[in-house]
Amino acid sequence: MIKIHDLYFKPFLTATQISDAVNNLAYQLNRDLADKKPVFLGILNGSYMVMADLTRKFNHDCEIAFLRASSYEGTSSTGELVETLNVDIDLTDRTVVIVEDIVDTGLTVDMLSRKLLKHNPTALHVATLFLKPEVYNRELKIDFVGLNIENKFVVGYGMDYDNLGRNLPELYVQTQRMKNIVLFGPPGAGKGTQAERLKEKYGLVHISTGDVFRYNIKNGTELGTLAKSFMDKGNLVPDEVTIKMLNAEVEKTPDAAGFIFDGFPRTDAQAKALDELLASKGSEIAGMVALEVDDEVLVERLLERGKASGRADDASEGVIRDRIAVYYKQTAPLKDYYTAQDKYHGVDGVGALDEITARLSVEFDKL
Repeated sequence: MIKIHDLYFKPFLTATQISDAVNNLAYQLNRDLADKKPVFLGILNGSYMVMADLTRKFNHDCEIAFLRASSYEGTSSTGELVETLNVDIDLTDRTVVIVEDIVDTGLTVDMLSRKLLKHNPTALHVATLFLKPEVYNRELKIDFVGLNIENKFVVGYGMDYDNLGRNLPELYVQTQRMKNIVLFGPPGAGKGTQAERLKEKYGLVHISTGDVFRYNIKNGTELGTLAKSFMDKGNLVPDEVTIKMLNAEVEKTPDAAGFIFDGFPRTDAQAKALDELLASKGSEIAGMVALEVDDEVLVERLLERGKASGRADDASEGVIRDRIAVYYKQTAPLKDYYTAQDKYHGVDGVGALDEITARLSVEFDKL
């Protein structure tokens, strides 16, 4: 994911996919205009990249020119272009091809075509690398199309957002920044309870590593069976298996506003693996929000929980203190990992549930 000005964009088309679209467009032009010695007219600023790549793939004689054309705001009512067209090539009795980077409503190219017809070309065609068929409904025929795309705001490969992003070799589509948060804290800090509250408030998906493991093992999935084979031998489940499980959970809700990760990561290596997973999806961890609770309060909470739930690991004070010690030794150093990225946010985890939720919400709102 990238940020340009105040908007976020995620990967949409790779450089290879764009090249394939250019090749498709070039194939059509070579097929239909081989003996026409066409004049290719590029519309600045957006079409400079596609013009350069496209005309190099046109295998016959041609001429190239650029012109600038833009629309008044509200042009649909005025029907006029901002600037008078200055064409330095005589278009009389020529085959003219308007080359666009992208056509959506088609307002500019429609008005431009009307003006160019006054230069008396033999034929006037429109070629665009990308077309948004959902919104294009004009009578003007778009003769050559490299690739149809959905009606979303894109930047890259000549297209910009407020003059930035044109130089990107890939195409990016506008998106909302995902609020991916690692909810952190020692045993008994109340992560699960608060995660359930916060996911409803912020529309996030709560991914509890424990729940994910139990689901996969109970349902005998391939990953669950693999994880159980390690657990049955008393071994830790390798990080790559856990990451694959989390990836499967993330992919179940690709349009989620974000995720609350509860119980993962537990080590620096896992944190790096999670960063890589999210980066592959054009996203990232927005922050770690940690519930900070005194050890004696944790012990008291877990003993009470053990009385209510019957969980063996919550019934013995010695076992509880060992678990807390393991947390500080193995997991707490993650604080340094996220602090180094300016992503660590500590929250007082003692008090009434509503009070703690309110404190957490203050941090969530910042991310």
